Formats: sequence, structure tokens, C-alpha cells
Amino acid sequence: MIGSSDIISQIMDLPLLTHWPNPRTEMVALVGMAGIGKTTLAKKVYEDSSFSSRFDRCAWVDVGRKYQATHILQSILSQLTPETDKVLTREDEGEDDDNFYEILEGNGKRYIIVLDDVWDSSLLDYFDDSLPRDSSYRILILFTTRLEHLGASSDMFRLRFLNNEESWDLLREKVFGDDQETTCPPELVKAGKKIAENCDGLPLVIVTVANLLIKADKKLEYWNKVASEKQNQIFTDAYDRISKILYPSYEYLPQHLRALFLYMAVFPQNYVIPVAKLSMLWAAEGFFETGLLDYTALLCLEDFVRLSLVLYHESSYNYRLKTCSLHSVFWHLCVKEAGRNKLFHVLNKYTDSSEDCIRNQRRLCIHNNVLFTLQDVHTSMESSSNARSLLCTGPYHKYPVPICFGHFRLLRVIDTLTIRSYEFPAEVLKLVQLIHLAFIYDGKLPSTISKLLNLRFLIVHRHLSIITLYESSYLPIEIWDMKELKHIQVTGSTIPDPRNGDILPNLVTLLDISARSCTEAVVEGLPKLKKLRIQIELMPDTSKPWSWFDHISNLKKLKSLICVCVNPEMRSKLIVPPFSSSLFPERLQKLSLSGLGYPWKDIKVFASLPFLSVLKLQCYAFRGPEWEIKEGDFVRLRVLQIEDTDLVKWIIGNGGFVQWLECLILKNLYKLEYINGEFSKYLQSVEIVDCNLFAVKYGKQLQKDNSDLKLSVQSSWDDGKLKRSKPVS
Repeated sequence: MIGSSDIISQIMDLPLLTHWPNPRTEMVALVGMAGIGKTTLAKKVYEDSSFSSRFDRCAWVDVGRKYQATHILQSILSQLTPETDKVLTREDEGEDDDNFYEILEGNGKRYIIVLDDVWDSSLLDYFDDSLPRDSSYRILILFTTRLEHLGASSDMFRLRFLNNEESWDLLREKVFGDDQETTCPPELVKAGKKIAENCDGLPLVIVTVANLLIKADKKLEYWNKVASEKQNQIFTDAYDRISKILYPSYEYLPQHLRALFLYMAVFPQNYVIPVAKLSMLWAAEGFFETGLLDYTALLCLEDFVRLSLVLYHESSYNYRLKTCSLHSVFWHLCVKEAGRNKLFHVLNKYTDSSEDCIRNQRRLCIHNNVLFTLQDVHTSMESSSNARSLLCTGPYHKYPVPICFGHFRLLRVIDTLTIRSYEFPAEVLKLVQLIHLAFIYDGKLPSTISKLLNLRFLIVHRHLSIITLYESSYLPIEIWDMKELKHIQVTGSTIPDPRNGDILPNLVTLLDISARSCTEAVVEGLPKLKKLRIQIELMPDTSKPWSWFDHISNLKKLKSLICVCVNPEMRSKLIVPPFSSSLFPERLQKLSLSGLGYPWKDIKVFASLPFLSVLKLQCYAFRGPEWEIKEGDFVRLRVLQIEDTDLVKWIIGNGGFVQWLECLILKNLYKLEYINGEFSKYLQSVEIVDCNLFAVKYGKQLQKDNSDLKLSVQSSWDDGKLKRSKPVS
């Protein structure tokens, strides 16, 4: 079975199959997304004579979402013993359980029972808890499920997606037969591999697409067309056929989670979704209260991952989801279901923009920004004047296109971060219900933006990252009148001092503003700030001391601080002043520094922060040949990243952060020659990216000393090719 031979071997070699000393019920779970091959794998094992011969009796039952326990039990009994049919003809079905016990207790056999497509833990609990503990029987329950939590207490095997090579092998086999190399015309191989790649590794999609290709022309022109369009008719037909298999996963969701799940398809197909952006949009749309924004969003997404609905991509420092995505089949289902429920409407091609399609839609999601250049599209949009959201999530369009915000007087959400604006869109100032505003603009925000009194999320990106060394762009002082603001991200701008003690009582996140914003008056006006990311511009040849950090300690609730020098200069004499630990909030948990050029001895000011768990040092945040960490430093540190520095010798004292460090990341360290110190058993992962040979050897030694350690080594120059990841064994 392509892609699953390793799991089959592991199941065949389970210790309990060769040595089963005690009478008990054993559980083995096959877990994964719909269509990934759980049932096929279970049948492969079940029908293997070398496996089934180890049992006296075998039973296979298709369970599904809507099952009756009595029918499941009847089916099992009818397969385990020939006399079961007589037992089950009794009118009193309540005796079925007792009869089942008697049969198992009486014959002293070994049983294998396969439960395919399990959705309910109560069925598993019945076999695990209710069966008698008698020495005369042993039972193996092999079950398949889409729900990860059902397999948590079992020997669980999570099925993976096929890689590109395996996908092509399966597609080629299904289209051309087993004699793969000779029957596939050579001219179709390149297009065929691309078609297989576009199936995104899901076996059911590959098989369904293959069945459609069998009936289609096997001509290069046609195959090239299918290969070049991920939304080609072949794929949409395949997704439609598969949807009925996927739909139970959607139906399983509680009602309050369904809209959240469907909403993920406002992003384009295969888009890697930042969790922070998704959670902001969810909150702005009113799906949950903004007070629990991050926590609620993470809980929902983690549920989706456990239910095999959402794909996990990247985790943050606290092992929470950072990025995720929808598989293409679920993306297709979500777009269709969202359209049917009038949750949102996707515009990707001209036919999507007809008046009949757009009329009365609450949310318009544009995946092709070029559509805005068509007058017919603007005319059609007038029929959706009640729309609450306008989202442009397609590929970035570097040239301005006209967007008539005046059509939509009820908008609550505007997100056009993929479209460049030369001028401030003045029409948005009339949208008094606006909660979320995100757009690209290089100019200054007008004072009239304060008219948007309901605005909670303000995000302004720059088309070009222009470094200005003399004068920073100030936000209007009227920003202090916008009391509902919870999130501000305006690249490179400075917040002016407030008037008359004004505050922003709800602001939690402030990103990418100039370090000049960190004045005493501004800091005092941000009582609830938890996350701060500032940009520092070093002035040339200045003798005036800068005091970026003097007042940050007044941010009592600050948990995350990111400081980035946007124009670092590695001079022999520092122009950045020293600082002390008293300048930083005691409750700081995450600190990221980049480009400041401090000597390593100055890092001691952070070593005593009692709650610091994540430290990221990038682009010569500190410099010099030697860094010594003394005993008692960084006592709570769990994650350490060192990137782009001239460090040669790293001396690590006993105790301190080495006791609790879980993740070590080393990037672009070309001069590192010596590390003295031992890491504890808590170290779980080490990532080494484009470092010298010493760093790689050190990582391998750590893995040798700790077999459970996950080591990832990445190199940009191996074999002359850029590699995403090179696992080290």
C-alpha cells in the first residue's frame, strides 16, 4: 500500500500479537482525515493471512455517525460464532450483552474486531470497560476514526499525506495499471506529476481524479491544462464527488463552530493562514468576544486539528498553533457550504461577479483583485449594498485598482492588504460601523480617521519599507479619541503624546511603531498593553543618548516585547546606550531583539527577568566572540534562538536556563567553535540552519546523548540546492 507500509509493519509487529500474557482488551487506532486511507489500510491488515491467522475469530463492522449499539453488537456476534443468530432472535434485546459475555467467556479464543469509522467514545468504552476480565479471552479492537481524541488512550497511528513521488505512483497506477513504467506515455509524465501534486497528498482525491482522467483524453494538451489549473473541472468534479464523504466531519461540529470553520475559506485555496490574522477577523465578524480573542481562537483551531478538519503547519514558542490551512477538498466544501448559507461569496472569476451571485451577500471575498478593474463588477456590487465585510485575500496586486467603498454603507470589516493604495480611501470615513480596517498606504493617516469610533483593529502596511533617518511619520493625535481600539499596526509611525491624560483603555497589541513612541506620556496611556513591537532607527553621527526603553517598565501587563533595528550598523563604537534590568516589566515572557549590536556582557540585564521564557536574538542583537551564561541566569527560559552573530565561544554555567530549556535554535552562526555546558533532559528539539560544521556536529552529539531529541538541520548549499529540511538520523 503506497505510503503506509511502515504503519502496516508496525501493526504486524505489535508486541501483544506475539506475547499476550494477560487477558485483556487491546485498542489500536488508525487516525486521520477523511479520504487519507484509514479503511483501506485496516482492510489490508485484516485480510493479511499472516495477521488474521493469529486470531481464532475475526469480525468487521462499519460503524458511522448514526449507529445503534445493538446492531453493532449483533453484527459482531454473528461473525464471531455461528450460533449467534439463534441468540439474537430473542425478543428481549437487553439480554444481548449477557449472551455476548457468555460467548466470550466460554470459548477461550482470541478475537480481532475491526470497527470502521468510529465517532463516539461510548462504543469504545463499552469494549474497554464492560467486557469481563476473564482469563479465557483476549480481544484486539482495531478501529478507524477521524477524531484524534478517540485514539489518545490507544496505540495510535496517525496516517500521513502522500509525498509528491508517492502521489504520482498512485495516480499512474490507477490511470495506467500496475505496469507503470511502460504504459504511461513519456510525454504525459511531467503533466501527470503536476496533477498528482495538485491532489495535495490525499489518496481519495488522487483515486477520484484518476477515475476521471481514465475517461478523458490522454493527450498532452488536455493533461497540461488540467495540471496548470488547480480549479480545473477535473478537480472540481472530484471535490464534488468526495464532499459527501467529508460532510459528516462538518456535521459533527457544534453549531457555534460551523461558521468559524467555513469562514477559513475566505483565504485562497492552499493559503497558509496566520492564526493571529484569522482570530482578529473572527472577532471583528462578531463570532466571539474580543476580550478572549487569542485564547478562544486557539481553542477552536486546536479542536479543528483534532477533528482532522484543519492542517497544522507551524507552532509558536508556547507550542500553540501559529499557522494552519485547509486541505483543498475541505476548502472546496467550505466555499460551497458558505455560499449556500449566505455566509460569504467568493469572487475568483468574472462569472462569480454577476448580480445574481452577489445580491444580498453579507460578505464579499475577492480572490482575484483584477476584477475591480471591470465596470460590470462595480455595477454588480451595488446590488450587495448590505454587505458587512469586504475581504481581498488573493495574490498581491502592486498596482492600485478602484474600490468603491461608497457602495457599502454597512461595512464592519475591510481587509485589502493585497491591494496598493496611493491615496487614503476617504470613503471609509463614512463607514461609522467599521470595526476592522486593514489596507496598504504609504502616506500619513488623516485626523478624520477618529470618526471611526467603533474601530477596534487598525492595520496599515507600507508598499515599500522606506527607512527615514531624520523625521518619522506621526499618527494623528486624534488617535487617542478612538477608545475602542484593541490592535494597532502602522508600520514606522510614531504615536504622539496624548492630550490631557487621554488613554486607550482597550489597546492590547501595538505593532511596528517607531521607538520614539515609547515616551512616558504614551506608555501611561496604554494601561492594558500586552504585546509591543517597535522599530528602532539609528541616527547617524549622533551624540545625543537615546532612551527607547526608559519607560517600558511602566507597561505592567506587557508580556511580549520585540525590538527591531531597521538600519543596523556594526560599528566599532556603539551609539546605542546601555540599559538596566529595571527598565523592563517584570512579567515579560517573550523578548526578541534584532540589530542593536550590544556587547554580550549587557545581556545580563535580561538574565534576571523572573518570567522570561522565550528569548530571540537576531541580526547582531549582541556581538562579540564570547558569551558566558552564569549560574542562575535565565531560570525560566524554555526557548532560545541565536541568529546572525559573530559568536565564537559559548560558555554555559551550571543551573539557570539549561535546567528547563526545551527548544534551541541556531541560525547563520558561521564562526561558532566552542560550546561548554550540558543541557538537561527537558531539551526536546534543536534546529540548526545554515551554521558551520561545528554546530551541526554539536547538534548530533546532543541527539546521541538524548535519543528522544528532535534534531533538524537545514542547509542552503547542500548539493547546490536550497533544501527546506534535512533530518538527521
